[in-house]
Amino acid sequence: AAGFQLPVSSFAERPKLPDNYTQDTWQKLHEAVGAIQSSISIKYNLEELYQAVENLCSYKVSATLYKQLRQVCEDHVKAQILQFREYPFLLVFLKRCSTDSLDSLLFLKKINKCWQDHCRQMIMIRSIFLFLDRTYVLQNSMLPSIWDMGLELFRNHVISDRQVQNKTIDGILLLIERERNGEAVDRSLLRSLLSMLSDLQQVYKESFEQRFLEETNCLYAAEGQRLMQEREVPEYLHHVNKRLEEEGDRVITYLDHSTQKPLIACVEKQLLGEHLSAILQKGLDNLLDENRISDLTQTYQLFSRVKGGQQILLQHWSEYIKNFGTTIVVNPEKDKDMVQELLDFKDKVDHIIEVCFQKNEKFVNLMKESFETFINKRPNKPAELIAKYVDSKLRAGNKEATDEELERILDKIMIIFRFIHGKDVFEAFYKKDLAKRLLVGKSASVDAEKSMLSKLKHECGAAFTSKLEGMFKDMELSKDVMVQFKQYMQNQSDPGNIDLTVNILTMGYWPTYTPMEVHLNSEMIKLQEVFKTFYLGKHSGRKLQWQTTLGHAVLKAEFKEGKKEFQVSLFQTLVLLMFNEGDEFSFEEIKMATGVEDSELRRTLQSLACGKARVLIKNPKGKDVEDGDKFIFNGDFKHKLFRIKINQIQMKETVEEQVSTTERVFQDRQYQIDAAIVRIMKMRKTLGHNLLVSELYNQLKFPVKPGDLKKRIESLIDRDYMERDKDNPNQYHYVA
Repeated sequence: AAGFQLPVSSFAERPKLPDNYTQDTWQKLHEAVGAIQSSISIKYNLEELYQAVENLCSYKVSATLYKQLRQVCEDHVKAQILQFREYPFLLVFLKRCSTDSLDSLLFLKKINKCWQDHCRQMIMIRSIFLFLDRTYVLQNSMLPSIWDMGLELFRNHVISDRQVQNKTIDGILLLIERERNGEAVDRSLLRSLLSMLSDLQQVYKESFEQRFLEETNCLYAAEGQRLMQEREVPEYLHHVNKRLEEEGDRVITYLDHSTQKPLIACVEKQLLGEHLSAILQKGLDNLLDENRISDLTQTYQLFSRVKGGQQILLQHWSEYIKNFGTTIVVNPEKDKDMVQELLDFKDKVDHIIEVCFQKNEKFVNLMKESFETFINKRPNKPAELIAKYVDSKLRAGNKEATDEELERILDKIMIIFRFIHGKDVFEAFYKKDLAKRLLVGKSASVDAEKSMLSKLKHECGAAFTSKLEGMFKDMELSKDVMVQFKQYMQNQSDPGNIDLTVNILTMGYWPTYTPMEVHLNSEMIKLQEVFKTFYLGKHSGRKLQWQTTLGHAVLKAEFKEGKKEFQVSLFQTLVLLMFNEGDEFSFEEIKMATGVEDSELRRTLQSLACGKARVLIKNPKGKDVEDGDKFIFNGDFKHKLFRIKINQIQMKETVEEQVSTTERVFQDRQYQIDAAIVRIMKMRKTLGHNLLVSELYNQLKFPVKPGDLKKRIESLIDRDYMERDKDNPNQYHYVA
C-alpha cells in the first residue's frame, strides 16, 4: 500500500505579548494603587486598568501579579505603623487624668481614620483587581481573597503591635467606663473600632472581650456592695433594671452580639445573684406590707432571671405569709376581726400572685400550704370564728350585701374553710347558729342558706351536711304539720286566745339543748296538751320534749299612750304576764311564780327593766338585778314603734357554751376514733401498733395526737374489743 501524508495545519497561536508588556502594565497598575493609597486621582481609566489585569491573568501571570499586589499593600500598611510609633502615649495608665483621656480619644480617632482609609483603599484596589480575585484567588483555596489579605496585613502590622493594641483597647474601655458613669461619648467611634476588632477575627475575643468582662465584673461587684448599703430595695432594683437595659443597649449599639450573654450574666450575677437573700431580708416584707405592686412585679421579674432566684423568693414569700397570718390567728384580742382580716389577707396575696408573680403555680401552691400551716397553729378557734362569720352574713338584717355579693363572700369563706383541719368544730358551731337562724326565723335568705349547704357538701361530702339538711327538712315538715294543726284547731269547741306555732325538731339533727322546767300558765299548758294529742295521734310511738329556752311570743299590751305589741322570749313572756295580776312584784316572787332559773331570770328582768325599752321599772335603779329588787309595771311606757322587739340580754356567748360545744366535738371525735379502730381491726384481724396508727391517720378527717390514739386503743382493750399479743405488746388482735 502506498503511504501518504495528511498535512495537519497548526491551531492559531495566541499572539505574543509585546516585549515589556507585563512590566509596563504592572507599572501602570502599581501607580494606580499608589494613587489610591495616597488619596490622589488616578491617571488611568478604571476600565482600562481592569482590562489590563484581565490580560495579565490570561497570560498566566496571575501568581506574580498577586505577589506583587500583596507586597505593595504590605509596604503601605507597614508604613502606617510609624505614625503611631511617633505618636506620644503612656504605655500604662497609672492615673487616668483628663489629659490622658483627651490623648486617648485623639489616638482612637487616629486609629479609626487609619482603619477607615485602609478599608476604603482595599475596596477600590479590589475593584481594579476583581478578575484576579475571581479567577486565580478563587482557584487557590490557600490564598486569602484580596479583602481578607488586606485585613490580615492590617492585623499583623498595625493592630498586633503591642503598643497600638494596648492603647486602642485601653481607650475603648475608658470610653465605655465614662459612658457608664453617665457621660456622653462618641458611640459611632466605638461602633467603628469594635467592628474593626471583630473583623480582625480573634482580636475582639482574645484581647478586648476578656478585659472588658473583667472590668465589668469589678465595676458591678463594687457597685452592688456599695448600693446595697446606700439604697432602699425598690431604688436598688430600679437601678439594677436600668443597668441591665443600658448593657443591652450597648450590645445593640456597638458591642459584638456574641458578648451579650456573658455581659448580661455578669451584671445579673454581681448586682442580683450575690445579693438575693440580702435584698429579700432588707425589703420584701416592706413591699408586701405596703402592697407595692409595681416594685413586687419588678422583684419577681429580676429574680426570675437569676439561677435560684425564684426558689429563694418562694421561701421568703412563704415565710411572710406564715408570719403575717400567725399574727392574725394567734392573738385572742383580734378574734373579733380575725375572719375578715383572713379574707382581706387572702385577697391581697391572690392579687399579688396574679399581677406580680404571673400566676406562677409554685407561688399559688406554696401560698395554700402556708395558709394551712398558720391557720392550724391555733386549733379550733378559727373554725369556730368562721362559722360565726358565716352566721353574721346569713342572718337577716345583714344589709351589707346583695345576693351576688353574699355569694361571692361565701365562696371566699369556703377557700379559708378548706385550709382548716378540724372541720367538725366548724360544723358544731355552724349547726348551733343555723338552728338559731331557722327557729327564730332570722335567716336572710333560704337561697343563700341552701347555697352554703351545697358548698359544704361539695367540699366535705354528704355525711358532713346530712344533719344540717335534716334541720331544713324539719322546718319544712313543721310548716306542713302547722297547716294541719290549724285545721284541727278550727274543729275544736274552744280554740282559745293563743295562736300556737310549733317546730318539731328531730333530736339527732339539732344541737343538744338543756331542757328547763318553767311554770307555764294554764292556757299554755292546755294548748300544749291539745298539740300533743293531735301530733301523737298521727305519729304514735314518738316522744315530744318541749324546749322552753327556744320559745318566743308576740304579746299585746296597753299603756296610757295606747296599744303596743312586744316580740319577746318565752321567759320574758312569763314575767310580763304576771303583771296582768298585779302592778308590783319582788325578784323572789317572780322567781317563784315563773320557775325560771336564777341567772336566766336576772338577764330576763335586766332586758325588761334596764334596757332601751323599759316596760318595767326596777327599784332601786341600777344596771344589775339584785335579790330583793322590786319591779313595777311602767304604765307611762312610750315608743315610736308599734311592734317592739325586746332582745334578751345576751350572755356574751358564754364561755360555758363555747366550751360545751367544743367538748361535744371532742366527745364525737372519741367515738369516731373508736369506730375507726374497730373497723380497721375487724377487717385486718391482727395488726402492729404503727400500722394501725398510720391507717387511722389516713381515715380520720381531723387532727389527732398519737397520745390520744394510744388512749383510745387502751380503752378498747379494756372494753374487750381487741387484745394485745401475748408475746409482742406492739401487736393487736381483734376480739370478735
